[in-house]
Amino acid sequence: MTALLLLSLLLLILVGVPIATALGFSSLAYFVVRGGIPLEAISQRMLKGVDSFPLLAVPLFIMAGCLMNTSGITRRIFHFARTVVGHIPGGLGHVNILASVIFAGMSGAAVADAAGLGKIEIEAMTNDGYDPDFSAAITAASSTISPIIPPSIAAVIYAVATGQSVGAMFMGGVIPGLLMALSMMVVTVVISNKRNYPRYERSSFGEIWAALKESFLPLLMPLIILVGIYGGVFTPTEAAVIAVVYALFIGGIVYRELSLSDLRNVVIETIQSTAMVMYIIATASVFSWILIYEQVPALVADFVLSLTNNPHVVMLLLIAAFLVLGTFMESIAIIMLTIPVVFPVITRLNIDPVHFGIVMLVSLMIGLVTPPVGVCLFAVCEVAKVTIGDVTKELLPFYVALLVAVLLIAFFPGLVLTLPRLMMKG
Repeated sequence: MTALLLLSLLLLILVGVPIATALGFSSLAYFVVRGGIPLEAISQRMLKGVDSFPLLAVPLFIMAGCLMNTSGITRRIFHFARTVVGHIPGGLGHVNILASVIFAGMSGAAVADAAGLGKIEIEAMTNDGYDPDFSAAITAASSTISPIIPPSIAAVIYAVATGQSVGAMFMGGVIPGLLMALSMMVVTVVISNKRNYPRYERSSFGEIWAALKESFLPLLMPLIILVGIYGGVFTPTEAAVIAVVYALFIGGIVYRELSLSDLRNVVIETIQSTAMVMYIIATASVFSWILIYEQVPALVADFVLSLTNNPHVVMLLLIAAFLVLGTFMESIAIIMLTIPVVFPVITRLNIDPVHFGIVMLVSLMIGLVTPPVGVCLFAVCEVAKVTIGDVTKELLPFYVALLVAVLLIAFFPGLVLTLPRLMMKG
């Protein structure tokens, strides 16, 4: 029966059925063929899969990202980043990366970064003489930081699926996200020196101060979210509400660049994105329940541990699996599908769940910029009007940088666990 379930899922994906629908139909086929389980269980499991208080943060963080892309916040972030790092070799490439780091602390959605902030970044880079392919590549690569640095929608979903603390997952992503940014900046310096890309004159203190004042309120948002969570003022879910209200306040009252028609478009985009995410979670919950019912996780754990009980080897195998899966499946679907199978393995090997979670998320983020289903790759290619093949070639050194970052995070758990442990002691 398990073979039928997996085979039907694979066939549906191969013929182009959306992943959420493929999960639903393959689960329905299992229930019909197997018999003995009422079909009402499907709807019950779907409902239970999305009936979670922490998941309320998902549509709210999506909305916060949409508001920032609409209300002039992203433009101010980009300008501030340019005054800080625009003078480094590769100028606007580093601005691109730093802007993504800042935006990540407000949104947590890679596609919002690539599609929203990416428009500003790619236009500025091409106007300054950067190759369009390179501009699109660095924009796509830097967008992978958004789901790692808190707040992170993917981290919320992982925490819900594994019963971990959302706050611990948030703090665990800070250093790895910065490490990803640093690795990409090194690549940018090397390429920019080779191609003689332009850079800005070093900004004066007055110019930096003026840009900081203009973007000060948006820059406060990550601090408000993290201090509020760890100060016990509000939960991560409530922090998402704060993010939306704060973005509305800045865009609508302070900057006055958010009209009622803009707000209507933001709400529509939020509803569409949320429906897609929740549909995946709901159908994946049914599929995961079937795997558990068939005792697949225990069988997989026994099989893996019969081959090796070395945590480092297992971690490498899982990273490789996530890299492959990420090239043709949505990261949220992968989280929901694989957690019931791999979680028993990592717990039996005493691998910290928060550490593993961040390693998993960083590995999956590489899939966002990898053909054939790299949604961020598609987004930046559409914005830059370049081909996927050309951008993929430019992405090759960034793939290497991200892989190095993944391996460092995997083999040095302190990069992930230091901040959560410090916060727990505090």
